[in-house]
Formats: sequence, structure tokens, C-alpha cells
Amino acid sequence: MTHYPETAAANLNDGFVVAINIVAKEGEADAVADILERLIEPTMAEAGVKFFMPYRSPTDQNAFFVYELYKDAAGWDAHNESAHFRSAVEELLPKVERRERVPFVPYVD
Repeated sequence: MTHYPETAAANLNDGFVVAINIVAKEGEADAVADILERLIEPTMAEAGVKFFMPYRSPTDQNAFFVYELYKDAAGWDAHNESAHFRSAVEELLPKVERRERVPFVPYVD
């Protein structure tokens, strides 16, 4: 991969990416932020997870983006079945207007 330094290519373009956009309901943004923050430690401890990072928009406090990088699709599947994920989703869904999850795989070698 000539577009990126060797370390970036090895770490960021090798795996299974999931991009998540979340819009919190009015008045629920801080609760959503708390749920996402509590997911970081247990998610990063999963064997199939390379990176999990939630972001909050500086221009729209209700808008969140989560970047997830797994070793492979099986890592994502395992994450979706984990107790901490299921619990977080159960708590999260009533607090959001929209949640979109889109998986990606590298197309450039």
C-alpha cells in the first residue's frame, strides 16, 4: 500500500471495519456518551478487537460516530454476542433517534 506509511497500513487497513453513526434523542446525548465510554474497556479487551473509538461531534452534541476495527468478521460477530455489548445496546436504543452500522473491508492492498 503506497498511500500510507507501513505502520498505518499494517494497523488500520488490515481487518474488518464497522462505522457507526448515532443520533441521540434530545436530552439523551450525555447518557449516550456515557454508554459508549463504558463500552471502550470491555470491547478493547476482546480477542477479536483491534480498535474501538467513539467520537462526539463538536458541532452537534447529539451526533456520535464510532470507529471499530476487528481482526475479521468473526471478531465482529463475537463482539455482537458479548454480554457487555448486548447490555449496552439494550440501554442505548431507547435513547437514540437513529443508529446506522456499516461494515467495510479493505479494497486496496
